[in-house]
Amino acid sequence: MALPRILLIDDNKTRVLQLEAVFQFMGYRVESVGSADYASCFGETDQLCGIFVGDGIEKQATVVSDIVGRADKIPVSLLINKGTALQVSTAITNSVSQVLEWPTTYPVLKPMLDKLPTSEQTTFTVRDGSDRRSYSVERLKGKSKAIVDIRKLIDQVAESDATVLILGESGTGKEVVARALHDSSFRKDKPFVPINCGAIPGELLESELFGHEKGAFTGALTTRQGRFEMAEGGTLFLDEIGDMPMAMQVKLLRVLQERTFERVGSNKTIHCDVRVIAATHRYLEDEIKENRFREDLFYRLNVFPIEIPALKDRAEDIPLLVNDLVARMEASNRGSVRLTNAALAVLMQHEWPGNVRELANLIERLAIINPKGLVEAADLPEKFQQYKVSEEIVGDAEAVITDEDDEPSEPIEVVGAFERAPGALAQLPTQGIDLKEYLNVLEVDLIRQALNESSGVVAHAAKRLNMRRTTLVEKLRKYDLQY
Repeated sequence: MALPRILLIDDNKTRVLQLEAVFQFMGYRVESVGSADYASCFGETDQLCGIFVGDGIEKQATVVSDIVGRADKIPVSLLINKGTALQVSTAITNSVSQVLEWPTTYPVLKPMLDKLPTSEQTTFTVRDGSDRRSYSVERLKGKSKAIVDIRKLIDQVAESDATVLILGESGTGKEVVARALHDSSFRKDKPFVPINCGAIPGELLESELFGHEKGAFTGALTTRQGRFEMAEGGTLFLDEIGDMPMAMQVKLLRVLQERTFERVGSNKTIHCDVRVIAATHRYLEDEIKENRFREDLFYRLNVFPIEIPALKDRAEDIPLLVNDLVARMEASNRGSVRLTNAALAVLMQHEWPGNVRELANLIERLAIINPKGLVEAADLPEKFQQYKVSEEIVGDAEAVITDEDDEPSEPIEVVGAFERAPGALAQLPTQGIDLKEYLNVLEVDLIRQALNESSGVVAHAAKRLNMRRTTLVEKLRKYDLQY
């Protein structure tokens, strides 16, 4: 049985030796590499259960951003020296699972290590450059015309280096589109660096974008890279660009035009090769009329606009989004929940002012209230009880789920499957049968066969049964089958 594997990326040899001893004592197989050699470690076939990144490595933000992009849902922990938390960029801390101060003792590490999945439990996967594109585009769940059109726009502009402006209400998934653009471009192997322009005070935004030199202002104890340097060769995502102060808009315009900038407190010009993707929930034309946004910057950003519709305008995508949200919760061990078609039909009638973010929060709350349970329309929060459920609307919700074909597989010969099932009836007995019970027994038997033939891998068994993995998981729970 293979031991679960931890990847330790650190240039501090002393710390590497100490951590290796702790990890091995806990029963983990640890692989230690420097900041220049970690890329090759993602090509192994066995799965990682955790990644630790030490401080002091060259271009730490670039390394963190890259491994977070390569490793889907693998816990990434950042080790920093005590007392240096304020010097760490918020972009880094928001990207990782946790930040640990060094020196970190064994008692502190043990509870966290105990939570790491074993080699049998882990479903984490490592993504190389060729795989990341399909993953990002898969996040754009839906079959509505609006989502299909957005996927086409991404394909059209991805290989270009044009600046893209993503428009849409808060919570519609603008960063998901930006990541899909990045992972579909030739810059996919370089960093994707996001920054929320509205979440950072105006007086600090310049330092966040362009970096600063030591002593440039009170509290600047060390030289620090800005987001443009972190994103070198890759993509910089400027979220909520409409909230950027006018003074910073002037400086950003110069960078977009000249492709050069200076750190705060320095007169040294730095050249940058960065693709800029901006996003906003504001109507920038109205902001221009109110003298809150520069017209010249708007035309510089609005080379290729992509508008994301509100969730209420693509209600037919809600069942697919719910399935995706539940699957992601299950993959990250945050619980699970099931909704009846009637409950989904109610959700499809809601206005969703918070869009997909509001939907995600609702699903997480339902998973807490009804862990692994079945949610009926009556179980939804009070604000959803105003909607009426008709057979037609329920049918629409069921049709969307039935039509979903994320993982096409070869059709199964149903007659042949029944003939192979042990104990299948040649003809209806004279005394009759309990059809429901008989079909349940037959279904359980076929599921067990599929699992045995797939060595217990649920995804492979689902393909054998020509159904989605989440559907098979529901049936396993229904029949209380081990998997």
